[in-house]
Amino acid sequence: MKVSRAIAEILAKEGVEVIFGYPRNAVLETAAEIGIRPVIVRQERTGVHMADALSRLSRGKRLGVFAMQHGPGTENAYGGVAQAYSESVPVLVLPQGYARRIAHLPDNYNATVSMRDVSKHAEPLNVAEEVGNVMRRAFTQLRNGRLRPVIIELPWDVLPEEVEEPLVYHPSVSAKSAPDPAGVRAAATLLTSAKRPVIYAGQGVHWAEAYDELRALAEVLAVPVATSLEGKSCFDETHPLALGSGGAAIPGQLRHFLDEADVILGIGCSFSETAFGVRMPEGKRIIHATLDPADINKSVPCELALVGDAKLTLSMLLDASRGLIDGPRDMAPIAAEIAQVERSWMAEWLPILTSDSVPMTPYRVLWELQQTVDVANTIITHDAGSPRDQLTPFWKSRTPLSYIGWGKSTQLGYGLGLAMGAKLACPDKLCINVWGDAAIGFTGMDFETAVRERLPILSILLNNSAMAIELDIMPAATERYRATDISGDYAAFARALGGYGERVERPADIADAIRRGIAATQAGQPALIEFITAKEKRASRL
Repeated sequence: MKVSRAIAEILAKEGVEVIFGYPRNAVLETAAEIGIRPVIVRQERTGVHMADALSRLSRGKRLGVFAMQHGPGTENAYGGVAQAYSESVPVLVLPQGYARRIAHLPDNYNATVSMRDVSKHAEPLNVAEEVGNVMRRAFTQLRNGRLRPVIIELPWDVLPEEVEEPLVYHPSVSAKSAPDPAGVRAAATLLTSAKRPVIYAGQGVHWAEAYDELRALAEVLAVPVATSLEGKSCFDETHPLALGSGGAAIPGQLRHFLDEADVILGIGCSFSETAFGVRMPEGKRIIHATLDPADINKSVPCELALVGDAKLTLSMLLDASRGLIDGPRDMAPIAAEIAQVERSWMAEWLPILTSDSVPMTPYRVLWELQQTVDVANTIITHDAGSPRDQLTPFWKSRTPLSYIGWGKSTQLGYGLGLAMGAKLACPDKLCINVWGDAAIGFTGMDFETAVRERLPILSILLNNSAMAIELDIMPAATERYRATDISGDYAAFARALGGYGERVERPADIADAIRRGIAATQAGQPALIEFITAKEKRASRL
């Protein structure tokens, strides 16, 4: 059989059911021949975003795969790979490459070389007989350790070569590691003796499916729980111990409890220093539990470190902590304090969240959205810039993986592909992306992909006809040259591409428009609801 067919059969053996791509790449055709669905996008970056979401929503059990042509197709995909790398998401990327004899000429884009800095592993398939070994290494990297993209470059002259039949391939294995028991005992001793502990949970809780263990540890010790953007929805945000999730914008109760903490347990998080992450206050005693030892003391100094799978770590911490206390602690006092601080903070924000002003505030749109949808059965994601800051602090996720949070690289347009990939992974859920009129300019044409591929998502567009988050830093450029002005009739654009489109200008019409959009998705049609909003620059930062 040809190498391209061998690759397709290996994908099937590894459980791949969908391959995202943009022609031409022979693997797209051979995958279709054996029943793997090809999803063809309008722009390569969006295809990687869709593969990213599929990996996330299936917790890596169904890995996202993206294939594209050599040269420009591979170049255009770089941003999507970089975003997945920054967010620690496993995606198998199969760029077609130039023929081996010219693969390293200066003018020819070489993915193995150029994408090495945004991938966990990058390798060319240069020898047909090595297809099994190369692909096994790829999937092993995708399923073990810190999860990040893997690049396997496929020179165009290798794909039609023959390999022996039958194909002999042993699927990859997945292994987990646990932290040092002595370190766990030390961490449990520090955590149980703390006066004001806080748990800060990251994306590693999602990958490890450590939801029950996280909740149990919090309840047994009566410890409040905050999450990173990537970790959002790993802890029920309606739970009495929930502090919510933060990034550049942060709920008041989260900031209050972090600042008042004496011990902070970071679990499944990197503590990476980023403008879109939660700032850890100085002078706190930090327990850092992470899968990747490279995270330890990278950005935040820690007193104790635990290296291992989040589920195993939390289970061991729970057992060790139970042995150090007489019984579950009373949650009532700390829950009452959380509720009081949140009420005080929300008192400032409720007039904005419920404002009847025209043009309407984007906060009113997103507040109405949360009151209208079934939150527990919704998967939502934000986009970069203002929508992220306006949504994250107020949206209360209730079920695991119901919020796709991100904020390391923060490329505009990421949310659309995530919502489409989420709908493919979870067809029974309402899948929403919230974006602005800047983000749609980057990936908006792929709304047609949602129509063509029958992926009925709900797209919430906040249109203030400006790059509002840049207004403060570009006053002269705006006043003299209108450099931050942007415009468009995006509801009409959605209709032109075959979707449902509606424009809303009054706050009183928000909820009904959302309901009509949901009805359209239930009928199988992607919907874009465009809300004309004020140039709101305020974000919930403390």
